[in-house]
Amino acid sequence: MDDGYFPRGSSVLRQVQEERMVGLFYGQRALMIGALNPVNYVGTSQATAGRAMPFKRLARTAKDFETIFLGTRAEADRVLAKVHKLHDRVSGELPEDAGPYPAGTPYSAVDPELMLWTVAVIADSSFCFYELFVRRLSDWERDACWQDWVRFGELFGMERAIAPPTYAAFRAWWEERLASDELHLTDEARYMGHAAAFEIPLPVVNQPAKRLHDLVMLGSLPARVRELYGLDWRAAHAVAFRAAVAMLRGLRRVAPSVVTQGSNERSFALVAATERRRIDRGRPTPQLPPLAAPSPVPDADASVAIG
Repeated sequence: MDDGYFPRGSSVLRQVQEERMVGLFYGQRALMIGALNPVNYVGTSQATAGRAMPFKRLARTAKDFETIFLGTRAEADRVLAKVHKLHDRVSGELPEDAGPYPAGTPYSAVDPELMLWTVAVIADSSFCFYELFVRRLSDWERDACWQDWVRFGELFGMERAIAPPTYAAFRAWWEERLASDELHLTDEARYMGHAAAFEIPLPVVNQPAKRLHDLVMLGSLPARVRELYGLDWRAAHAVAFRAAVAMLRGLRRVAPSVVTQGSNERSFALVAATERRRIDRGRPTPQLPPLAAPSPVPDADASVAIG
């Protein structure tokens, strides 16, 4: 039986990503942190054609990732074939200086370091929300889950040798990267990174839940990330964050598994539909500014690394 690249019962990554609350939070946090790598961000921005509807593109990417996490190999392979075709055409140079990176710095969707950075921001966010909402993973589970994330990267063409070999090595590498002077936000990255995490389009009826979402998202960010984005964080925020996490943990504990586990496809579709409605009414959600030159990958939803 085709039970996918991450089979239920043996894959810790699947166990983690089957949690609906993980699936609803991890991608936005990953995008916000990922934008701190200017080569990754600028390359992705230059390559995407979905500038007027970025949340539609992000919803599609989230759905594709869920297919790889939870679907059969045949389903995952169809997604991977599409992404590989796009990535083969994504390369270029930074059009202007971006922090420590001068204009002309090359980028490519198959650059091993950029692929590792993308896997890292996704994996760190996945670990973060599972342990916030569900429970702390054991050391063995953390190691096994990290190996699954390396496997995930390999499916997109990342070389295993570039990745830290253990979870402990990953954490050390990650903390070093977060402290690095290489992190930098371009003006566009600051705007869109913040929008991805805190300005997700949802109907009015969902706004009370969104305020809770935004508090949890803010509290989940590393202190350095909040500092680089200029986000306010005080003692009162910390108290409210702990209360919000405790409430969500409690609700998850009493809810049936049919509610807490499975695909978030309907939620992703709601975001894309809300963005479309706002555009139709002349009140668009945050959008990427037009490029000075045509996108190098016309009519494609592409990323410098994965997604």
